[in-house]
Amino acid sequence: MNSGAEAVETALKAARKWAYQVKGVPSDRAEVIACEGNFHGRTIAIISMSSETQYREGFGPMLGGFRLIPFADSKALEAAITPNTAAFIVEPIQGEGGIIVPPPGYLAECARVCKKHNVLLICDEIQTGLGRTGTLLACQHDGVIPDALTLGKALGGGLLPVSMFLARREVMNVFSPGDHGSTFGGNPLAAAVGLEALRILQEGELIENAKKTGEYFLTRLKEIKSPLIRDVRGKGLLIGIEIDTAQVSARHVCERMIAAGVLSKDTHESVIRFAPPLIITPPQIDRAVGIFKRVLSATRGELRNNRP
Repeated sequence: MNSGAEAVETALKAARKWAYQVKGVPSDRAEVIACEGNFHGRTIAIISMSSETQYREGFGPMLGGFRLIPFADSKALEAAITPNTAAFIVEPIQGEGGIIVPPPGYLAECARVCKKHNVLLICDEIQTGLGRTGTLLACQHDGVIPDALTLGKALGGGLLPVSMFLARREVMNVFSPGDHGSTFGGNPLAAAVGLEALRILQEGELIENAKKTGEYFLTRLKEIKSPLIRDVRGKGLLIGIEIDTAQVSARHVCERMIAAGVLSKDTHESVIRFAPPLIITPPQIDRAVGIFKRVLSATRGELRNNRP
């Protein structure tokens, strides 16, 4: 497909048809479980399983067939499963949600629960996949091979829109010719770029570099002593810094960093996200951390000067 959202839409269609053809769920009764705080895209179907008000407001009525559970809670997953449950779709790390990293073993326990109840485990690796967290796929940190997964973003090497839905044969075989398609989906140029991006990742050292420099980046950020920082978390080169919004918004800090030469993005005005290229070096990290520290210091000065 082209965009990440399209890959997720494909996953939802596959899960529903698998539920009817293979699992034996009654027609039009299939359910998909997702997590609160998720970000899988912005289509009507996907926002119907979102808990974010901004993504839903003004676009109702929402579609049925979705259940939401707390993230990083495998017991909640098992409690939510019914005979009509087709799939559980989950991000190994919630990116847009604020770089929320679940405890070790969470995804492995979800895989066990899904297998026990004959429910598909779909990992959305559009943000976390292809080396970003220090492994090819983030689900590998827990030794998990999902029933299906979605990829995008890095798959195009930063050059071209291309996304993928991958699944084991039993799931993929529910599609018949004409069931699914897209004008530019799987076009030759996108396919060639995607294959080359995968080849570079497999044959090069980018993934190992993401692991090593990510650990270094996290260490340097955790060394910063600032009352504006509430938490530093992440895995590989997917890092979030939670800001004390009682003092300043993450958006404000991001804008000051842009002016100083470092591009980052906030989420929910509370978390600054760092997701640099996988080729980043320790000296470049040192420079970015230095700028970040200066921005935090200057921001603290602004806050003191503006006190009544």
